[in-house]
Amino acid sequence: MEMEKLSNGHRAAVPTDDEVPQEDQIFLQHKDGPTKTPQFTDFEGKTSLGMSVFNLSNAIMGSGILGLSYAMSNTGIVLFLFLLICIACLSSYSIHLLLRSAGVVGIRAYEHLGMRAFGHPGKIIAAVVITLHNIGAMSSYLFIVKSELPLVIQAFLGQTSGSDDWFMNGNYLIMIVTACIILPLALMKHLGYLGYTSGFSLSCMVFFLSAVIYKRFHIVCPLEVFANHSVSAEVSGDACATTFFTVNQETAYAIPILAFAFVCHPEVLPIYTELRNPTKRRMQNVGNVSILGMFIMYFLTATFGYLTFYENTEAELLHTYSKVDPLDKLILCVRLAVLVAVTLTVPVVLFPIRRALQQLLFPGKAFHWPRHIVIALCLLCVVNLLVILVPNIRDIFGITGATTAPSLIFILPGLFYIRIIPTEQEPINSRPKIQAACFTALGFIFMTMSLTFIGLDWTSGEKRSLGGH
Repeated sequence: MEMEKLSNGHRAAVPTDDEVPQEDQIFLQHKDGPTKTPQFTDFEGKTSLGMSVFNLSNAIMGSGILGLSYAMSNTGIVLFLFLLICIACLSSYSIHLLLRSAGVVGIRAYEHLGMRAFGHPGKIIAAVVITLHNIGAMSSYLFIVKSELPLVIQAFLGQTSGSDDWFMNGNYLIMIVTACIILPLALMKHLGYLGYTSGFSLSCMVFFLSAVIYKRFHIVCPLEVFANHSVSAEVSGDACATTFFTVNQETAYAIPILAFAFVCHPEVLPIYTELRNPTKRRMQNVGNVSILGMFIMYFLTATFGYLTFYENTEAELLHTYSKVDPLDKLILCVRLAVLVAVTLTVPVVLFPIRRALQQLLFPGKAFHWPRHIVIALCLLCVVNLLVILVPNIRDIFGITGATTAPSLIFILPGLFYIRIIPTEQEPINSRPKIQAACFTALGFIFMTMSLTFIGLDWTSGEKRSLGGH
C-alpha cells in the first residue's frame, strides 16, 4: 500500500567514492573547508536490495488494482497492455529523474527537492500535491470499506440481498469504522508499528489475484444475474466477447486509473535513504524490478478479472463478484483481508499528510497534542465527507489519477531535473534536459486531456450503471 517507511537511530556513514555517482561528488561544501562528499542520508542504510524492492512494491501497490479490470473492459486487452507498458516505462524514467536530481544536492525528501528547485513555493507545491494525493488514496480505501463491509455483513447474516437496516448502510459504516478504529490509531504520536501491515497488505493483494484467477474458471458467461438486474433488459450477443481494442465514454478513466496505480514517487527517496550501499544504479534497479513485478501483477489481475465479467466489469472489481454469488466463501475471505488491510493503511497514510500540514501551517512549532488531534479530526472528516458524497470509486480513481498522479510522476520530477542539474553539467539545450522538458509537457497534456474527457462524461447526463454501491 501507499505508505512511507522510515528508519531511525542508524549510525552516520560516508559512502566510498565508488558508491557515490560522479555528479554527487561535486556539490555540497563546508563554508570554510574542503569539498564534502554529499550523502543521501545522515545514517547508514541497512536495508538489502531485496527488502528495498519489497518496500517499494508495497508503496506502488494500492487500491488502484481493484479498478484495472474496469479499465481493460473500456480499452480492450491490446490497448490496455500498450497503456500499461507506457505508464510503467514512464514511471521508471521518472524515478531516474528523481535520483539524478537528489544525487546532485544530497536530498532525500520529495518536498525538499521542490525547495531546492523553486524555493519555498516549490516546497509548498510539492507538499500540497502529496497531501491531495494521499487524501485521494485515503478516500479510495474508505470507499472500499463503504462498498464491501455491507456485503460482508450481508454474507455473515446469510442474506442474498441488501436490506434497509442502518448497519447495512455504507455511509454509517465508514463513520463507525473511522471513529472506532482509524481515529484512535491516527491520534497516536508514533505509528511505526503499523508499518508491518505493509507486508500484510501485499499478501492480501496476492491473495486477491489468486482468487481472481481461480474464479475466472468457475464463473460461466453469460451471467444470468446481470441479465436480470442490469440496466439493459437483455444481454447482448457480445456480452461475453473478448475485446482487443475499444474506445468509449468510459475510456477516459483508463489512463488516470493506471497512473493512480503506479504512483510511488514520494517514497522513492526515503527508501533510497535506507538502502545498503546506496548508489543511483542500485536504486534504479530497485525501481525497475518493483515496477516490473507490479506490471505483471496488474496485467494478470486486469486480464483475468475482465475475462470473467467482460462488459459487466464494475469500477471496483470485488463488488462485481457479489452480483454472481453474494455468499461465496472465497470472495468473502478476500473481502475481509482487503478490508483489514485498507482500514489499517488509512492512519498510516494520514501521518505524512498531518506532518506536511504542520510544516506548512506551523513551521518550527513543537509537538502539541491539541493541534495533533484537531488536524487528524479535520482530515478524517474531510475524507469521510468525500466518500459519502462521491457516488463512484471510479471518480476518485479518475480525479486523483488525472491531477496529482501526473504531477508526481511527470510534471514535478521533470521540473526538478531541469532546475537542479547545473547548466555547467547539462546545458538547457542538452538532450537530457530536452527529454525532461518533453516529459513534463507530456504530464500537462495528459492532465488536460484526462480532466477534459472526465468533465465531458460528468456533464453528459448519462446514467452510470457501473460503480461500487
